[in-house]
Amino acid sequence: MSDLLIRDIPDAMKQDIAERAKQTGRSLSEEAKVLLRKALLAENDNRRSGLSAWEALRPIFFDESDPEAGEEFARIMDEIEAERKKDFGRPVEEFE
Repeated sequence: MSDLLIRDIPDAMKQDIAERAKQTGRSLSEEAKVLLRKALLAENDNRRSGLSAWEALRPIFFDESDPEAGEEFARIMDEIEAERKKDFGRPVEEFE
């Protein structure tokens, strides 16, 4: 095992970690290791998933067993995409 020294942590962040450590019954060091591990796992999951934002949000916003909800979600996402693309190709305004 090795040590890791992290310098210049904001006081508020240290307080937040210390508070979580107290709630979970862990030491400050152990809680920091748990938080680092969770962040690394979440980042790795995001990289591996290769999902588009649409695919990632879809299960959050509707029950996949309800086909009507899926169609509604797809319609909403299509509207959002159409609005986003309205400005494509529009000339840039001149600024002085």
